[in-house]
Amino acid sequence: MSVLSFLTDLASNAVLSGTEQQSINTSVSTLQSRLGLHFEAGAIKQHFRFGSSMRGTILPRSMDERSDIDYMIVFSDASATPQTYLNRLRSFVERRYGTSEIYQSQPTIVLELNHIKFDLVPATTNWFGELQIPNGAGGWQTTNPNDFNATLEARNKEHRLLIKPTIRLFKFWSAASGYVFPSFEMEKWVCRRSFGSLSNQRDYFFAVIAALSTDFTYTQWVNNEITRAKVIVQNTKRYEAEGMPIKAEAEIKKLFRL
Repeated sequence: MSVLSFLTDLASNAVLSGTEQQSINTSVSTLQSRLGLHFEAGAIKQHFRFGSSMRGTILPRSMDERSDIDYMIVFSDASATPQTYLNRLRSFVERRYGTSEIYQSQPTIVLELNHIKFDLVPATTNWFGELQIPNGAGGWQTTNPNDFNATLEARNKEHRLLIKPTIRLFKFWSAASGYVFPSFEMEKWVCRRSFGSLSNQRDYFFAVIAALSTDFTYTQWVNNEITRAKVIVQNTKRYEAEGMPIKAEAEIKKLFRL
């Protein structure tokens, strides 16, 4: 197998299986039903999924144990503090999901089920009708949770549908390496890259690794992982150039700890 074939197959496998997707859809439906049972009529203005699970960039839990479903609950009453709404969500999950792992992770309440984790994000709307969520410091920050979706879709189409699989490979590398960068920031960073006349999965992914650079603001282990990734890609290219495809494939697998 060539490095191109390996990376193409790996990116194709870095998606939720039909079984995983069905299980998640069932859990989402259950969550929606339990929200309706728990809160009084009119207490919640709207609630919906957002994030990587809606963009097609979420990884299977076999590749990323932190994979989660982002779910926003917009409360009708906007007069309370952010922590009040977090407390309301915590009370909800403790009552309706008593046997599951539950904890607060600003600005969300985390509900961890056997097969998936939910990040429940409380929200309200301000005077301008904008959504606002807790900022982690006791205040509010405005947000548009799905504004990146259209940007990603457009970029993916412009680049032969190679942006999303490149993001999945990049996120898999990060997860396998100890979570080098925040997931959402990685997606936006890849979207901003210029890929010129590149035309295949190997070249797109290698271009992303080539664009990485160490920085004095990063911790030492992050810089070490960046350096390691760049060396592995350089070695892979050298083995390819020397006509050693088996060694090249073995080398690139090291990037993902395979």
